[in-house]
Amino acid sequence: MPLYALTLEYDGGPFVGWQRQANGLSVQQVLEEAAARLNGGVVPATIAAGRTDAGVHAEGQVAQLDLDRDLPPDRLREALNFHTKPHPVAVVSAARAPEGWNARFSAVHRGYRYRILNRRARPALELGRVWHVAQRLDVPAMHAAAQRLLGRHDFSAFRAAACQAKSAIRTLDRLEVRRQGDEVVMVAEARSFLHHQIRNLAGTLLEVGQGKRGVDWPRRVLESADRTQAGQTAPAEGLCFSFVRYAQEPDWG
Repeated sequence: MPLYALTLEYDGGPFVGWQRQANGLSVQQVLEEAAARLNGGVVPATIAAGRTDAGVHAEGQVAQLDLDRDLPPDRLREALNFHTKPHPVAVVSAARAPEGWNARFSAVHRGYRYRILNRRARPALELGRVWHVAQRLDVPAMHAAAQRLLGRHDFSAFRAAACQAKSAIRTLDRLEVRRQGDEVVMVAEARSFLHHQIRNLAGTLLEVGQGKRGVDWPRRVLESADRTQAGQTAPAEGLCFSFVRYAQEPDWG
């Protein structure tokens, strides 16, 4: 039974998230039901590198897929893209996975991007893909505050109450905030993240950008290990899963 690696992009707006749930349609369900059309009607199991929440988008999600049939990766990609229509889910690339490879547990680095539309006018073309904040933000202050959060720490203050991770210790390798025209973009990179960690960081740094808090405040929140001290959880629609890296990469071709 061949194991395939898939790179996916999707609009998270119509979905309850990556993972199958009883209360609505998930990205996992769309992919597995499409794959069942190629697998004699048997729904194969999939595993993703990141279990994105409802409304969160992806341009570089990676998933693994077991099939009873041995298909050329390009043919598999085209067939899956045919059967996932009309849902906003696309297989960008497919490859045979290396032996012993796992989409989630073999990952060594993940990257996310959070976008804030920072202008008076509400979004039209980017509706559902950005957090609209009308007040002009102090981006250099947000970036300076972000640099104080880099490294290995207990990120309990930035995790969701429902987070199932055994430990809140994470190493944040990159947290960059920059302005690109009317957008403020936050880029976060680490081996792994806690549930809602990036959205809670974005909501906290926003208060610095608004001038409500000083540059040193997010670091004090971090050291408190108290979620109630941090800012709001930023809306899901501004977050996109950018990429995942592996020590042994599949041959994407």
